[in-house]
Amino acid sequence: MTETTGFSRGRDRLRVLDTFCCAGGMAMGFHRAGFDVVGVDIVPQPDYPFTFIQGDAVDYIREYGAGFDLIHASPPCQAWTPLNAYNHKTYPELIAPARQAIQTTGRPYVIENVEAARGELLDPLMLCGPMFGLRLYRHRLFETGGFTLSPPPHPAHRQRCTRNGYLPTPQQPFMTITGGRHSKAWQRAAAGTMGTPWITTIKGVCEAIPPAYAEWIGRAFLGVLASGLKAAA
Repeated sequence: MTETTGFSRGRDRLRVLDTFCCAGGMAMGFHRAGFDVVGVDIVPQPDYPFTFIQGDAVDYIREYGAGFDLIHASPPCQAWTPLNAYNHKTYPELIAPARQAIQTTGRPYVIENVEAARGELLDPLMLCGPMFGLRLYRHRLFETGGFTLSPPPHPAHRQRCTRNGYLPTPQQPFMTITGGRHSKAWQRAAAGTMGTPWITTIKGVCEAIPPAYAEWIGRAFLGVLASGLKAAA
């Protein structure tokens, strides 16, 4: 496996293993919440802002996951997205294998995926951009193990969205951020809307999860730990 190093890591922070990490949207959120982060992905991720290891995520979880305080997994979503009804391609279905690998470690975990994968996840909660003041509607589901979360209030979807590939306007202030052959200006605007300015590619920003989601999850997890320690004292 190949490792590269981004930002320096402190020695007094809990560690998150960020698997199927892509360009690091979740990683940045966990970092902001106070964690050190190590990312693993099967393909190179030159934009990943922390320590990155190229390798098979499930294998890495099995071998090294027990050494982390929290494990995050975002298995590929293409097998469940509505677009695949038209593509008719075969994509890997890795939610269950990732969960099984994580459970062998005994560590608490978070598994993320799209709404269409709800049937593959165990009692997931849903997060969306306006919950965190973001100008996009980006529903993502999160299954947790070893701790539970209650989602923040979900504001009504009252603002209009741009069509995919178009920049926001006063009349349509929310962006639609999905794949396509977009302009560089669109990529920069999308990265800004997502809160991922370090991501330099259209594919990277379209696959990313807003860091605000992981920051909220990470802070909530730390709160659960603190409550447990207080109760044990």
